[in-house]
Amino acid sequence: MPSDGGHYVYVLECADGSFYTGYTTDVERRVAEHDAGEGAKYTRGRTPVELIYQESFGSRSSAMRREHEIKTFSRARKERLVRDVRGDSGASEDSGASEG
Repeated sequence: MPSDGGHYVYVLECADGSFYTGYTTDVERRVAEHDAGEGAKYTRGRTPVELIYQESFGSRSSAMRREHEIKTFSRARKERLVRDVRGDSGASEDSGASEG
């Protein structure tokens, strides 16, 4: 997971197993906000959250385009994205709900 560029797209796994995709300039701070119930409305009540994926970009517009792209992915495609980065080999292809 790259960590330079200043603009980030991230994917969280919520306590209920769903995914949340977002944009930030500070991943650590944003994950802490989500965990404290101060993040997006979707993640409130679904804590704790776990950061499972992030990408870095040199511009806000590039990051926002990628965020939108990932939000259109199916649950299975998001799982493949995370698995490919982690090098995992066995996440379920059709489990649970997914939110952008």
